[in-house]
Amino acid sequence: MKGKANASKKDEARLRAGGGGAGKRKKAAASGKPKRPPSAFFVFMSEFRQEYQAQHPGNKSVAAVSKAAGEKWRSMSEQEKQPYVDQAGQKKQDYEKTKANIEKESTSSKKAKTDDDDGSKSEVDDEDGGSDEDNDDDE
Repeated sequence: MKGKANASKKDEARLRAGGGGAGKRKKAAASGKPKRPPSAFFVFMSEFRQEYQAQHPGNKSVAAVSKAAGEKWRSMSEQEKQPYVDQAGQKKQDYEKTKANIEKESTSSKKAKTDDDDGSKSEVDDEDGGSDEDNDDDE
């Protein structure tokens, strides 16, 4: 009984903390940052998945596809893996360029915002026509 109570407390804490990883991925995508580049294995998986679906059209199990891909990847030689490694390297270079461009744009937009702000009074104060001391002289 004591074990179940501890397990339920852990589950509750995990739920309060937002336990799912999906929310984190959505935040990254919503922030305008590019997705991380796939590894060589994931480049292979995208191609393998299409071949596997063509050979096994009735199979709807993601686990079966993943297991078959993992087995094939492990059985491949380094020479057979090389095209996927090259594609992953190219995607990583593209990712780095995109990331650098986004960072450059973000720093230039931040700089433009600070250049627009000359540190003067707020627009509300400017519309008053002066400070409170000037208005006291009128009385």
